[in-house]
Amino acid sequence: MKLARNTFKAAIAGGKPQIGLWNSLCSNFAADVVSSTGFDWALLDMEHSPNDERTVLGQMQAMQQGDTVPIIRPPWNDFVMIKRLLDIGACGFLFPMIQNAEEAASAVAATRYPPRGIRGVSMAQRGNKFGRVTDYFERFEDELAVLVQIETRDALSRTAEITAVDGVDGVFFGPADIAADMGLLGQAAHPDVWAAIGEAAKVVHAAGKPTGTLVQSADKAVELFNDGFSFVACGSDLGLLARGADALLANVKSGLST
Repeated sequence: MKLARNTFKAAIAGGKPQIGLWNSLCSNFAADVVSSTGFDWALLDMEHSPNDERTVLGQMQAMQQGDTVPIIRPPWNDFVMIKRLLDIGACGFLFPMIQNAEEAASAVAATRYPPRGIRGVSMAQRGNKFGRVTDYFERFEDELAVLVQIETRDALSRTAEITAVDGVDGVFFGPADIAADMGLLGQAAHPDVWAAIGEAAKVVHAAGKPTGTLVQSADKAVELFNDGFSFVACGSDLGLLARGADALLANVKSGLST
């Protein structure tokens, strides 16, 4: 048995836009629904959602029937957590709050076996189909996507050095946290935020690396793709449920005669 190809990583490396959805519901069933919708990738969030390794495992298993690639955002740049997530079959990570090249290099090292990194070795785990994948040790780096998240003004100023780290496959900009750091808490769509992101994105593009982000508008997602972004999450399962429920209730109430 050979290691499966990571279609998301291949696509962003080849310049093919990848449309994503943020998954915060921590639900196998919700992940199952998303996996057959047609999104290219889905972010399983462990930073701002009550996910753990078991719930993430269940969601990855539920998504196996579809073509959507699960990308995991761990709660922190923690090599022990990364080791456990790799062993249960993670094929991509979005590392939060990367501030400089050293932290980006640390994130990459957590995903590599010695001597290139510090990942502990398990000979049989879900990631290698319990020892059945014969080329796992030779090829897993080729198929693993390592994405780093820039979330502050200081990190924005260090975009070039972060992008240049060997093993970083893409740079993701977090507009909500960048907005907060700019004194614009809760204003992720503010023009100043996107002006700053736009300038940093040019640096990433010039280096030949893919860029990504999260927005809550289909129109904004299309704009970013047309501006050269490679992977954009255009909403969240939680947002779809909440806004859909709000709209449904409002529509029913608006039609009541009493």
